[in-house]
Amino acid sequence: MTEIAVNIRYMVDDVDAAVAWYTKHLNFSPLSNFAPAFADVRRGPLRLLLSGPTSSAGRPMPDGEQPVPGGWNRIQLVFDDLPGEVERLRAAGITFRNDIVSGPGGLQILLVDPSGNLVELFQPAQRGPAAK
Repeated sequence: MTEIAVNIRYMVDDVDAAVAWYTKHLNFSPLSNFAPAFADVRRGPLRLLLSGPTSSAGRPMPDGEQPVPGGWNRIQLVFDDLPGEVERLRAAGITFRNDIVSGPGGLQILLVDPSGNLVELFQPAQRGPAAK
């Protein structure tokens, strides 16, 4: 491989809806689409694998448990102006799980994709010169 890339798989209920949501709202670019089973989208070095119920990743485990969307694992996308980005996305009708929270590392908020997967939007804290 000549390019650094990170691949993350999200189980989704509807592959086409997921592609539309990630490309429209979070500036991902489509790579391939084999809906209803699978599609992938890219944003910088992040390749998001969107696997529907009919994909090989959606097959039941040996114990019968079915892979499903959702959970608390998530991708994190970094922004310079998180409040502005949240305002833009709220105006587009995007669902958030919480309000912006502030911590020592910066600001963060969670939004929900059409299948219930979380996406964290993050703005790093501004770091000044080291204290002497």
